[in-house]
Amino acid sequence: MRPGLAARRLVLKVGSAVLAGPSGLDLPAMGEIARQVLALREEGREVVLVSSGAVAAGMAALGLPRPQDMPAKQALAAVGQPLLMAAWREVFAPTPVAQVLLTAEDLASRERYLNAKATLQALLRLEALPIINENDTVAFQEIRFGDNDQLSARVAALVEAGLLLLLSDVDALYEEDPKRNPTARPILEVERVEAVLGHAGEGNPLGSGGMRSKLLAARIAGRVGIPTLLLPGRRPGAVLEALKGAPLGTYFHARRRYRGERAWLYGLLRPKGELVLDAGAVRALKERGASLLPAGVKAVRGRFGRGEAVRLLSEAGEEVGVGLANYAAEEIERIRGHRSAEIEALLGYRYTEEVVHRDHLVLKEEA
Repeated sequence: MRPGLAARRLVLKVGSAVLAGPSGLDLPAMGEIARQVLALREEGREVVLVSSGAVAAGMAALGLPRPQDMPAKQALAAVGQPLLMAAWREVFAPTPVAQVLLTAEDLASRERYLNAKATLQALLRLEALPIINENDTVAFQEIRFGDNDQLSARVAALVEAGLLLLLSDVDALYEEDPKRNPTARPILEVERVEAVLGHAGEGNPLGSGGMRSKLLAARIAGRVGIPTLLLPGRRPGAVLEALKGAPLGTYFHARRRYRGERAWLYGLLRPKGELVLDAGAVRALKERGASLLPAGVKAVRGRFGRGEAVRLLSEAGEEVGVGLANYAAEEIERIRGHRSAEIEALLGYRYTEEVVHRDHLVLKEEA
């Protein structure tokens, strides 16, 4: 059974291996994707498209091989992004399309996250098709998503989609590499991504992802309650058939549901700092859903202000969760290990009894 197939709002990610070949963008392939997206919109569904292909388009336009260094890749993305959007505009005409370029830093900032969410919601209300790509021309290693598979999972959380679809040049996840073993069987449904991470293979040279990247995207989406469907992107009608129940591709089940601020917290790539907790505090958070009190904090790492996100760690280094700090790093350093009743005496004031309130905290259990 594949719950989520009837979702009204979908995020559809298309990789470079589907959109482009050695000679550049494949307009017939893009046209087939546009046909299916428009059919979904006719059904009353909302679609957000996450599209790779800028670097591949730039490579073809300049007659260059895929670069290894970041500045050259950024330059090719700058050349290729307008070509990519022009192609999408052509195949979707007369439906209006909208370009949205994001970096990981955009979604790490709560204010920018909310701004991006409001913009995307407005575009959907206006019935313009949002087409999202990573802003490769300005992104560098510290603020990159890594690839559009993982970007699409975070976008799915951003827009509170009901289903994430990943269109790839492979038709499913297999028990073994089908290139090495032609009799390998596809895996139609996955309950836990961790159980199949060992099945990840190499990616297409035109893309930046590969199967492991798609599995990580499915895990990110699943942890905020969004199932993922991996489909053969070059098979005509694959999206429409699969959403009608055809047993195509691999369906990854979701395991929990966070919305709003909690979904944002769960998706943060790089919180501002870290708090190391004692064993009692870890148990209280995990077993009782308690808030984090200053008595349970063993160490403070990094510089962060009040209201910024921090990673919560056990003394063994296990990631317990992520939350919003009610005090700045230097304040927590002064009150850690003390009872809440002592906060005012130690600081001269008290905002709250908790270092992190349970309403602004998410646990990072395995999906």
